[in-house]
Amino acid sequence: MNITNKTVLITGGGSGIGFEIAKLLAAAGNQVIITGRTESKLKKATDQIKGAHYLAGDITNEENVDLLVNNIKQKFGKLDVLINNAADAYTYQLATQSGDFTKASSEITTNYLAVIRLIEKFLPLLKESKEAGIVNVSSIVAYAVGNNVPTYSASKAALHFYTQSLRQSLHTNTSIKVFELMPPLVNTEFSKEIGGENGIPPKQVAEELIEGLATDTFEIRVGQTADFYKAFFAGSNEAYKMMNRL
Repeated sequence: MNITNKTVLITGGGSGIGFEIAKLLAAAGNQVIITGRTESKLKKATDQIKGAHYLAGDITNEENVDLLVNNIKQKFGKLDVLINNAADAYTYQLATQSGDFTKASSEITTNYLAVIRLIEKFLPLLKESKEAGIVNVSSIVAYAVGNNVPTYSASKAALHFYTQSLRQSLHTNTSIKVFELMPPLVNTEFSKEIGGENGIPPKQVAEELIEGLATDTFEIRVGQTADFYKAFFAGSNEAYKMMNRL
């Protein structure tokens, strides 16, 4: 996929992986728009990225999503690439404390259901593009659950299988390409609670995404995820042990 001269929307683009992706895509000559809940964070991010724009909003709120779609249409006139990067995560052990349902609800809503709605709402605009792409950011835990992020893992597994199905469906009916970015642990503020300081830099994730888009690599397994993928297909029990270091 050619990844220059495109209009790109990145959810959760104010920091971490989304911010690094925005920087690289803007530098490559694309028109980049980032979105997220916190306007001050978005403004700070776009101040550091020449030519980038921001639109504040909550992707879990349907009215906010409708407003986002209308703003993209009116202000930019098109959308070529949608990158679903925003996520929510809680670190906890199942059945050892209260609040499992509340945490899981938030993760499933943000990491899975909101993505489906965003794609549904933006699909007509993406279909107008001569060459369009959708990128869903899942995780290494889509292959095997991390015990300290149990329902986050479940939400990313759901996103993984949805992305596979969407890819086949759109390949049959449209020219839209569907990619999945699958990073391991990444050193961001988002992953601080689960030892993110031991993770790879977010810039590496962004660089491997750009390479994957350019080569039409539809499942982009970043860093350790590539090795873990082999372990997963060698045996799910081994993958589980590897994930949780049992």
